[in-house]
Amino acid sequence: MLEPVNVTLESLNLMTLTPMLIPIIGALLILVIDLFKSDLHKSLYVMLSILFLFMDFAVLANTSGVVAQNGTLMGVFNVMHIDGLALLSQFIIVIASMLFIPLALTSNSFHEFSYPEFFALFLFMISGFQFMVATDNLILVFVGLETSSLALYTLIAMHNRDKSFEAAVKYFTMGALAAGFYSFGAMIFYALTGSVEINQIAAVLSANGYADIAYLLVGVVFMLAAFGFKLSLVPFHTWAPDVYEGASAPMAGFMSIVPKIAAFVVAMRIFEFLVHSGIVWLEVILYIFVVVTMTAANIWALVQNDVKRMLAYSSISHAGFVMAAILIGTTQANSALFLYWVLFTFTNLGSFSMLWISRQKHIPIYQASDHSYNKFAGLIKTAPVAATIMALFMLSLAGIPPFALFWGKFYMIASAVTGGYTILALIMALNSAIAGYYYLKLIVYMFMKEPVQGADLYVFTNNASLSLRTIVGVAVMGTIFAFVAVNPLLEFITAFVYNSGY
Repeated sequence: MLEPVNVTLESLNLMTLTPMLIPIIGALLILVIDLFKSDLHKSLYVMLSILFLFMDFAVLANTSGVVAQNGTLMGVFNVMHIDGLALLSQFIIVIASMLFIPLALTSNSFHEFSYPEFFALFLFMISGFQFMVATDNLILVFVGLETSSLALYTLIAMHNRDKSFEAAVKYFTMGALAAGFYSFGAMIFYALTGSVEINQIAAVLSANGYADIAYLLVGVVFMLAAFGFKLSLVPFHTWAPDVYEGASAPMAGFMSIVPKIAAFVVAMRIFEFLVHSGIVWLEVILYIFVVVTMTAANIWALVQNDVKRMLAYSSISHAGFVMAAILIGTTQANSALFLYWVLFTFTNLGSFSMLWISRQKHIPIYQASDHSYNKFAGLIKTAPVAATIMALFMLSLAGIPPFALFWGKFYMIASAVTGGYTILALIMALNSAIAGYYYLKLIVYMFMKEPVQGADLYVFTNNASLSLRTIVGVAVMGTIFAFVAVNPLLEFITAFVYNSGY
């Protein structure tokens, strides 16, 4: 007869749930306020969202001190797993979200920001991402994945354009397929090991000497396909350009940053123990994913006629570039991944914010799309400040020193060389050179071409509200002065990654 187990609040360690519960409480509060008092100005919901995100950040900062003293925190029947990786990724998620939300104050012409449901769904989505990274339990990862995804599908559709509905349906379809792949992969891991906890799965597989290699291969392929969709790795990337084009520019920028860092952390937990186990075929598969994603996305970006689609393919290429860290699997590489994504957050969010400034309710006849290169032709003459800022972001994305992303690429390539992946490092450097061409193409349009006849010369000034200028200013500062903070930031990141055992 089984003896009863005494469960106390202390043993549950509910403190580990606090960072995820804060945005949920914020979302419910927004819905309750709207229930009793509708038609309130959206600025109230923006302020409430920022307030709860700031509270979330404060709790994470306090938790990081506890983790630094006591090591990994476990809670709620050991399904919560708060370590350095969980904290670092949550810091990025929350900070990027705090930069994104004020963009809702920039426009009355697009109505999705006027709905309280938008902000409630946004906070639910953030909580889902936090659950994903703060556990090593495959079931809870799935719950977080679906919570965030279902909210994101709706947020995209709320943009209320024809392409937005198309984008939401495509994203939903591909997301459902990815969820199916993930479920099958998790099922196979459970069948092989009798556990859904990643650390326990690693221990059982190692003890068995990876005997069931064929079944393990099938499980890993399912997982790679699932995360290939979420990270938009080639050939699972096909949804990304259309979804980015259909979403509003800020939402597209957000999608290129926050969902991917959550997926990177889960992929790191699942795949790195297999890479360290010397399973050669997995190393070869990851190597192919990284190289093909970087190279193919860059080639596709070269031939784009729309800046937003170009940035979509650019984001795919950056995801492939960063995926190399999981292949390399060293502490230096994992630290470089987080450093890269912090710097990428400022630069890419700034780039998409500039597209938001140039948004138009109705596309003029001379433009083939909302963000065609023709819109940016001769921008240095009509809006010199906007042209200079956009050029700054393009130079950073290209990895030109001393701007932000140069340091991310530098440390990522250095970690490849140190880890013994010299050929991969050369391929990464070559792809950075290829990417420079299509970033410079936009700069050529802005600085060396004449404005298109009949163009709206004031589109970049009429839409630049105070909140949008503030966010763009923060992105500019982060892009220009990143070199000052790179070493302290890298030391901070490395300490957390090392203490997590990665």
